[in-house]
Amino acid sequence: MKFIIFGLGNFGASLAQKLTERGHEVIGIDHSMSKVDAFKEKISHTICLDATDQYTVPGLPLKDTDVVIVAIGENEGDNIMVTALLKNLNVKRLIGRALNPLHENVLNAIGVDEIVHPEEETAERWAKKLCLVGLIDSFKLDNNFSMVETNVPKNLEGKSIGEIDFRRKYNLLILTTIKNTQHKGILGLNRNVTEVQGVASPEVVLEANDVLVLFGANQDIQSFLKEKR
Repeated sequence: MKFIIFGLGNFGASLAQKLTERGHEVIGIDHSMSKVDAFKEKISHTICLDATDQYTVPGLPLKDTDVVIVAIGENEGDNIMVTALLKNLNVKRLIGRALNPLHENVLNAIGVDEIVHPEEETAERWAKKLCLVGLIDSFKLDNNFSMVETNVPKNLEGKSIGEIDFRRKYNLLILTTIKNTQHKGILGLNRNVTEVQGVASPEVVLEANDVLVLFGANQDIQSFLKEKR
């Protein structure tokens, strides 16, 4: 996969390095030449530029990039400007870094696809989340077992959990399902609202846009995600 990360502070640089180590192509961007030089041997590509420049940013290979992440943390104004600029350029998947609750509301109003909170979430967790296609979130219980959130595969839509026989076929346990619905916000823009459906039963029918919360061995989870892809 191809990533562009704006902001090579502690979180942005760490995430860029971990994604590079996993074999992905990463462009790390920062306005500080010292940061660009510090990580040029550890990240696929590094570029020094002013990301708020509306004439320079469109020249980046945005159309060929799978995920764009705004990890700028030291300047809230720059963070918002860069995020808005990238949203207007229609990047495929835009992830924004929220610095506080008000900032998060602004990013939601702009319409980012996801929001990251580096103070609460590690770069390692996001690297895993971004590398496994279809993985929404994960929680590592130990070296062998995890709980993960993932979208319902197309071939399972309209089928019940009992009909699929998830435990036998995938050796995974569905703990619950989450429904995503859209509601209009105060600015008139649609926002996603998630609703946990309670303990999953064999009668639950999986629908498009549902999220599965799974528990199982890491190798079984990875096998399921690869098959789903």
